[in-house]
Amino acid sequence: MSSVLAAQKTKVVLLLSGSISDGGWGQLAHQGIAALQKDAAFKASFVENVSQAQIPQVARGYADDGYDLVIGHGYEYGSPLLEIAPDYPKTKFFVSSFLPQPKVPTNILYADLAYFDAAYCAGALAALISPAAKAVGFVGGGDNPTQQNMLKAFVMGAQRTVPSVKGMGIVTGEYGNAAKGRQAAATLIGNGADVIWHAANETGLGALQAAASAKVKALGCYSDQTAIAPSVIGTSFQMELGKMVQTVSQSVASGTYAGGKEWRPTVAQMWSTRAGSAGDHNPTIISAAAWAKFEAIWKDVAARKIDVSALLR
Repeated sequence: MSSVLAAQKTKVVLLLSGSISDGGWGQLAHQGIAALQKDAAFKASFVENVSQAQIPQVARGYADDGYDLVIGHGYEYGSPLLEIAPDYPKTKFFVSSFLPQPKVPTNILYADLAYFDAAYCAGALAALISPAAKAVGFVGGGDNPTQQNMLKAFVMGAQRTVPSVKGMGIVTGEYGNAAKGRQAAATLIGNGADVIWHAANETGLGALQAAASAKVKALGCYSDQTAIAPSVIGTSFQMELGKMVQTVSQSVASGTYAGGKEWRPTVAQMWSTRAGSAGDHNPTIISAAAWAKFEAIWKDVAARKIDVSALLR
């Protein structure tokens, strides 16, 4: 009986280029796998620190082992899994990044996870809470199209919301280098930024540390990062990556998985604002008036009354 039940389990693996203890991107996705590991209907696994060169071999290994779903978490998985998918028609693939071309195999699903919408909203909030209303800054991670467009969206959100504010940013080229994050944030602060946001994993932790050292306001990203610098972080833009992993996995288990396209959840479905015990924001750092204006912008972006993707074209 046990072998029959084991055969019925939906087998899912999460492939990560980084660590499950990165405080954000990898850690939150792993929480979804951890939840599935407690579900008798699933056999869930994960692999950390998969290099670009290792992706094809690792992904093929799990497909050869009969896994039902292979999740490549990040932009770097887009092309390798697209090449692999046709060789494994019985395996489903999911990449937490944008559709790379108009037509893809029906056993691979991509996602627009509202990165640019979140970045626009972060830029708007940064501008609204900027004490001098002159400049705010963004620290990015890997030098890829997603991070570059997040920078553009952040700048756009800041400058469209408070015209006197200049949006600035540095894409460091690395996700795992806290020293580079500190250096980038220090440069932005030196150029007048009095609010810092990041989207850069461990590199971003360095940016938050620099903001705390300089005593300028900051916004966290991917997870609730209030504890890193509670005196300066007004809120964090938390990405619901655990729910993403569970949602896609459950679609495979239920037979409702629909690949060959791009999934587009709204910013409100994919992101939330968290500020530790204070709730969704820290009122000592973000005023009630600023938060009310931000919430109105958030709702308009979620309803796509503000179409950030269109603005970026």
